[in-house]
Amino acid sequence: MGRSGASFLAKMAPDDFKLADVFSYGSLVHAVAGAMGSMTAMTVFFPLDTARLRLQVDEQRKARSTPAVLAEIVKEEGLLAPYRGWFPVICSLCCSNFVYFYCFHSLKATWLRGQRSTPGKDLIIGIVAGVVNVLLTTPLWVVNTRLKLQGAKFRNANVQPTQYHGIMDALVQIVQREGVGALWNGTFPSLLLVLNPGVQFMIYEALKRQLRRGVLRELSSVEAFLIGAVAKAVATTVTYPLQTVQSILRFGQHRQPTEQSKLLNSLRSVTYLLINRVRRSGVQGLFKGLEAKLLQTVLTAALMFLLYEKITAATFRAMGVKQRVPSR
Repeated sequence: MGRSGASFLAKMAPDDFKLADVFSYGSLVHAVAGAMGSMTAMTVFFPLDTARLRLQVDEQRKARSTPAVLAEIVKEEGLLAPYRGWFPVICSLCCSNFVYFYCFHSLKATWLRGQRSTPGKDLIIGIVAGVVNVLLTTPLWVVNTRLKLQGAKFRNANVQPTQYHGIMDALVQIVQREGVGALWNGTFPSLLLVLNPGVQFMIYEALKRQLRRGVLRELSSVEAFLIGAVAKAVATTVTYPLQTVQSILRFGQHRQPTEQSKLLNSLRSVTYLLINRVRRSGVQGLFKGLEAKLLQTVLTAALMFLLYEKITAATFRAMGVKQRVPSR
């Protein structure tokens, strides 16, 4: 981590650690606003995520434009098929974003203590918050990936159908049939993918500081939407190949190697899936579904950040709480 990482660890030392910074009203407001904003945005653009996931997991489905993929899904599986698995995704997203936003702003308050933030500090805080989020919420994402793809008509004949009756039933069946460890399928690429929200928040906070230029003011709707879109577009493009591997592992259809070391198993699985994609479809195979992912994730993130900023500002105004300028 270098000097910034060492400084962060020093700030988090027990003798300098204040619970008030972690369990603060401000962190709770940011967490609730982030969760509400992400749930609303995902609901609006959910069909785009359905198209992206099908292209990632179903290797036999041809890469086409997002409208064409959605038209195929509706024709083959019904009008509501693009919204299959909406409830578990929204539940997972709510928990995940609550944890991430809470950790991000709590760590930021604990580390900065009135100092001005920098892109490097934002990146480190974003990565740490991402690791905490992955370890706590991966089981929910494994379940929602399975439920989202249940009943889908795959081009790949090797995909085994599943029969889950909701989130709890899926959790129980996965543990009984595959073991507790299966709930953390895809954790290794997910830990690598903490760079995604880390880069996203680093760019977002940096652009936000540039727009404010040291003056605490509420971002306009257009500003929040645009910088949220730019931040997510960059982060998604850089990390997309790992997101594809993550989806395949969460789906549970890939046979894991039999080495005893779980870390080695995970590393070999990620390497194998990446190389296999390149062999079958070339380098472009690593980015199959990127159009749908960018369309969905950029619009979702942009709307999420817009709603997050508005909900946060409105809550602080209503409660008469002033935000601290230095942390921005």
